[in-house]
Amino acid sequence: MIVVMKPGASKDQVQHVIDLVREYGLKEHPIVGTDRTVIACIGDKRAVDKGAIENAPMVEKIVPILAPYKMASTEVKQERSQIEIGPEKFPIGGPKVGIIAGPCAVENEAQIMQTAEAVKQAGCIGLRGGAYKPRTSPYSFQGLREEGLKLLAKARDATGLAVVTEVISVETMDLVCEHADVLQIGARNMQNYPLLEAAGEAGKPVLLKRGLSSTLNEWLLAAEYIINGGNKNVILCERGIRTYEDYCRNTLPLTAVPELNERTHLPVVVDPSHGTGHAHLVPAMCRAAVAAGADGLIVEVHHDPEHAMSDGAQSITPAAMVGLMPVLNRMATAIGRDM
Repeated sequence: MIVVMKPGASKDQVQHVIDLVREYGLKEHPIVGTDRTVIACIGDKRAVDKGAIENAPMVEKIVPILAPYKMASTEVKQERSQIEIGPEKFPIGGPKVGIIAGPCAVENEAQIMQTAEAVKQAGCIGLRGGAYKPRTSPYSFQGLREEGLKLLAKARDATGLAVVTEVISVETMDLVCEHADVLQIGARNMQNYPLLEAAGEAGKPVLLKRGLSSTLNEWLLAAEYIINGGNKNVILCERGIRTYEDYCRNTLPLTAVPELNERTHLPVVVDPSHGTGHAHLVPAMCRAAVAAGADGLIVEVHHDPEHAMSDGAQSITPAAMVGLMPVLNRMATAIGRDM
């Protein structure tokens, strides 16, 4: 349920309601808006005396939360969340569309530094790159791991880009947090609940990718694990789902973007690289994602895709990224946003 406070409620009055909520064994999540404060109450509400809470000073009303994902729902927070990332604190979810770009995997220092400089010059705000690579085959390149994290941090120091990299286990969480600005949880781990709970405790912004065969409800409930763990800074990433089609690696359902914008206040970004699996499809899907209302894109860029150690087929070149940015800027302008 949501306790809606009247406009002008003081901090002491809000705290009084929080104390009441705790007495009933519920967990409170206060959300301070521009006009009023609401307190989302999570837990077993069967023994709650709603009248006692509703009659507390400056309480306007109590509203049930109908969505199964409580904290991620627009029922709790109608204002769009803005999540600042990186040294420059770029707000994902605000009026600007942010582009994160870089290789699928960190391969060596020259590669990641060259790519970071190129995407920075193109106007991107973040650097993607996998230090830990969960691969379908155990014989595929698994990433440079700790050394890869250090190289990503070095690239951030040189460019000011926000580092977005995947965390694949609870055991490596602290190490990744030490070097990354945004923790990516990949499609394979979307329902790895211990990992989601650890991300909730980590405090860093989390980029949560949609599972290969997950519904929107399942995806939002995965986000709920992170938020319920204490971390409200969750960014949803649509990366395509597995279907019967074979002309592309995954099917990229861009209808998810406006639907999510109806259901949740969380920012939504799109990964057209994994969403298609083919570099020639990436620019068109970037344009379509911006037009659909995505708050950002995360694109695979490699200076030599033919010799990439992973996902070269879906990686565009830095030159292609440079050429794409003005087009995306015009698309954003057309729908009342900018980059």
